[in-house]
Amino acid sequence: MSGHSKWQNIQAKKSVNDAKKGKIFTKLAREIIVAAKEGGGDPSSNFRLRAVLEKATAASMPKVNVQKAIKRGTGEIEGISYEDVLYEGYGPAGTAVIVEGSTDNLNRTVAEFKKIFSKSGGSLGEKGCVSWNFNHQGEIQVESAGKDMDELFMAAADAGAEDVSNDGEFFLVITPHDKLHAVADIIKENGYAIKNAALVFSPKSTVKVSGRDAEKVLDLQDALDDHDDVQNVYSNFEMSEEEMERIANIPIQ
Repeated sequence: MSGHSKWQNIQAKKSVNDAKKGKIFTKLAREIIVAAKEGGGDPSSNFRLRAVLEKATAASMPKVNVQKAIKRGTGEIEGISYEDVLYEGYGPAGTAVIVEGSTDNLNRTVAEFKKIFSKSGGSLGEKGCVSWNFNHQGEIQVESAGKDMDELFMAAADAGAEDVSNDGEFFLVITPHDKLHAVADIIKENGYAIKNAALVFSPKSTVKVSGRDAEKVLDLQDALDDHDDVQNVYSNFEMSEEEMERIANIPIQ
């Protein structure tokens, strides 16, 4: 699991207030709108929509909000139009950062992202400046309780999966970016429960950080995660879970 994913898991274990839930619902609604606009409102034929609907269910997003977002995406009801954006930049201690998002105002978003990067000691870069150090691939988290990893690998490999590993809490299936849909369907057909399936940017090499550098890196992660226009953040930092726990318990000033 990437450093950013581990940090998200640690943060998720902390108490979640209503304001935080509201922000999560806002981000999910945007993702639903963009997915429905791109591939239509039928999740059976729109894998991206199906994947975000599963996330919405896991987050207990109200069904009325979900349906409204789908209809906005398909144009059945009027609403703000969003588009996908992808930004790359440099974080503290020489780390690389990729940000996926959706926005209705490109100029506003890029200006605000520049401020966030600058405040943390980093900088927003040009397209391609760090993406060369990441693999764009599919990752499927599969419930592991009572299941055999070798049998999962055989089923997933037949559909094009590249690797299956045991991440402790779940099995992690890696696929080429264009095989995610097919592999996920085969896994479900074989009786496995999927926790999450998504296209991600996985770093080819990492930068180990600790101490004050680690704090700055996670400050940037949190600031980006907290921005309404951000859907996903990927970085190549490497950090011990003990260090993350230490930083998570630092009182907010």
